[in-house]
Amino acid sequence: MDENMGKGSRNDGSSEESTLRLEPCLEHKADNYEDLEEELEFDPLLYSSLERYLPDNLLNSSRLVKAQYMNEILLGYAPPSERDHTHKHREYRQKIMSNYQPLHKVLYTMHATNFFVPSFLKAISESTEESFRNIMSEPSPGVLTFEMLQPRFCEMMLEEVENFEKWIRETKFRIMRPNSMNKYGAVLDDFGLQTMLQKFMEDFIRPISKVLFTEVGGSTLDSHHGFVVEYGTDRDVDLGFHVDDAEVTLNVCLGKQFTGGELFFRGVRCEKHVNTETQPEEIFDYSHVAGHAILHCGRHRHGARATTSGRRTNLLLWCRSSTFREIRKYQTDFSSWCAQCKREKEERIRKNVLFLKSEMRLRIL
Repeated sequence: MDENMGKGSRNDGSSEESTLRLEPCLEHKADNYEDLEEELEFDPLLYSSLERYLPDNLLNSSRLVKAQYMNEILLGYAPPSERDHTHKHREYRQKIMSNYQPLHKVLYTMHATNFFVPSFLKAISESTEESFRNIMSEPSPGVLTFEMLQPRFCEMMLEEVENFEKWIRETKFRIMRPNSMNKYGAVLDDFGLQTMLQKFMEDFIRPISKVLFTEVGGSTLDSHHGFVVEYGTDRDVDLGFHVDDAEVTLNVCLGKQFTGGELFFRGVRCEKHVNTETQPEEIFDYSHVAGHAILHCGRHRHGARATTSGRRTNLLLWCRSSTFREIRKYQTDFSSWCAQCKREKEERIRKNVLFLKSEMRLRIL
């Protein structure tokens, strides 16, 4: 595949194409574009993520030059309707953040030593497969579980969400829910936690995904969707069988007291095979523990059983890779990560081997 990808026309009338590198320049420290939000067509965090994919000759250019270059590429991919939606969503977020008063301001900036347990931070600092495996269990292929968040962080996040919901009730502000499946919960990015969660993904999820989820774009994660979901007899009770709109999903239970609510997993599938039969070895159920994370491929089919008492709140981070999604458009074989594709490929190979053996026998006879 060509080293550069992503094309757009230049506004200066020249025929030169705007291109991006396939792999990010990880040692490059990207600029912050949040103060340019009014001048940008898209979310400022998208520009910071995309900057590492710029050609070498642009990496050290001024922010305005880089922003214009990236804008041309992004506009080439985004239809007018999507740009309109982006502008409306930006206005929606600004309206919330200009009126909502955070309860725990410490949550809005990354404080790793206050957020994460020491064993997790040690594994991240070493960033090797061995260091990650030392703190993780893999009870089912591709499903990783480990202790991650400190109790105080979980408490503060629960209190922050409760405070936000109280503000919603008092102001009668209509909010967007996390996704089409959950009627309760909130999008954390919408009330100011977007920057912290982006750093959460870049510094603490991407290092793991780069090692353990390479086949689904784990090394090129560049954006996220962060939210909390709430389950209970007076909230969402369960969650149907589905896949996530993510390359890698982080799911951490924040608490509180509850029974039920187990996650059930049924194997990784590409879009073509999402409804194919589950194999016995793909069946796995997971019981939540507060502060403990579960990390899995977004295409890993799963759901949540009924929460039978109490209330369960979970923090989710859908981690996405624009590079992987672009490459996937031109692929037809996903046997490196789709279990059904792999089985079908192995079956084709088996049949070919049998055919060749029969041909050889006929020739001998």
